[in-house]
Amino acid sequence: MQRALAMTLLFAAHAEIVDRIAVSVANQVITERQIDEEVRVTAFQNQSELNLSPAEKKKAAERLIEQTLVKREMDFSRYPATPPAEADAPLAELKTNLGAAYQEKLTQYGIDEAALRRHLLWQIALLRFTGERFRPGVLIPEQDLRASYDSQVVRWKEQGLAPIPSFEEARPKLEDELTTQRTAQALDRWLGDTRTQVQIRFHEGAFQ
Repeated sequence: MQRALAMTLLFAAHAEIVDRIAVSVANQVITERQIDEEVRVTAFQNQSELNLSPAEKKKAAERLIEQTLVKREMDFSRYPATPPAEADAPLAELKTNLGAAYQEKLTQYGIDEAALRRHLLWQIALLRFTGERFRPGVLIPEQDLRASYDSQVVRWKEQGLAPIPSFEEARPKLEDELTTQRTAQALDRWLGDTRTQVQIRFHEGAFQ
């Protein structure tokens, strides 16, 4: 009995060392393992070199802090959970793009499909929540559309595009692009305001 208890305590102590708390966000925590996974999956999706430096871990922690704040808001507002099946299509697309190298790439970045699926599902949920929460309040003034069109005309001319679409022809796409940009800006402002209302504490030892 005593030996079993000692083994249990040893295992718990080992687990604590392996997955220490890295950041506290109010009464919630972000662990080293979550940060490590965030770095790895992000690098996998970007197909960039895996970088586990303290600086990259800090960037990943910042993204996870934002995720935690948004998830808190989802919980407070009783926002419906995104069905797990929503991740099937983007996952299938990734598999198609990588082909036979898919499993090899997962191994190379040190992740499994379950982690990838979780991240894809979250990205879908965030995009949907942001659109429903912030997009309706975005209004694009006519002068901003005109300015965006004028800038686009310059780029089209540099690219040698002919004929140049009229303002009315280009308007729907320009309006959608500006609305998307300003929706993202509205989310950033909300995150900035929300961070000032929540105690966030970094445990520096987790970023060495």
